[in-house]
Amino acid sequence: MSLNVDSAAVAFTFKGGMLPMTVMELSSADPEQIRQQLAGKFSQSPAFFQHTPVVLSVEKLDEPHLALERICAVCRDHKLLPVAVRGGTEPVRQSAWALGLGWFPPVAEGRARVLESVSNSPVQEVAREEELSEAEAPSLATRLYRGTVRSGQQVSAADGDLVVIGAVNAGAEVLAAGSIHVYGALRGRALAGIHGNTQAGIYCRELEAELLSVAGNYKRSEDIDAQLLGTPAEVHFTKEQLEIKPLS
Repeated sequence: MSLNVDSAAVAFTFKGGMLPMTVMELSSADPEQIRQQLAGKFSQSPAFFQHTPVVLSVEKLDEPHLALERICAVCRDHKLLPVAVRGGTEPVRQSAWALGLGWFPPVAEGRARVLESVSNSPVQEVAREEELSEAEAPSLATRLYRGTVRSGQQVSAADGDLVVIGAVNAGAEVLAAGSIHVYGALRGRALAGIHGNTQAGIYCRELEAELLSVAGNYKRSEDIDAQLLGTPAEVHFTKEQLEIKPLS
């Protein structure tokens, strides 16, 4: 009897992935205070609030009975889509599951579990790398990609900088733990410092990006100064926000 499975009968496969995700770190458990701040953010950058998935971090809160359902409702009212909760007590975890959300352990706890493990899975390797201090961290490798990154394609450098000798088309995505250098037009999405490196940057010869991100801080095309579009530009995280300026 053949043990081969007909590929046509396979409905799905599980694959490891590295997806950028916005973390909404709560320092208040008051839904109305959250609503007021979201309203202000929405007026500043409405393009960001377009069904953006977010992870609600409650690690700074001391709220065993968090009004999680109301907080999620406030987020959805402002077109944010909560997909998971990070941290919190057992009641918070149970509430997250009851609402159909995922749950992640607090960052410190999750890292401790990884350090205790002897497994060599890719996810655990990433977490171990994040545990290294800057002094302990090894020199990061640069990935060189030659050619056009086409729509629907993703090119990433999980351990260092990414250099693209070509263009990044609309609908394409480039990601890097370090900085991103595009020696051509950048028309798609560019996410640098994906593990939280705020010193990373994005550099390109022609800025037409759909989305720019450094260490999880975003700007969409609508937020970019029109005078910079189509010109050489660089992007950095400065003074708690993304700064886009001409590439000198």
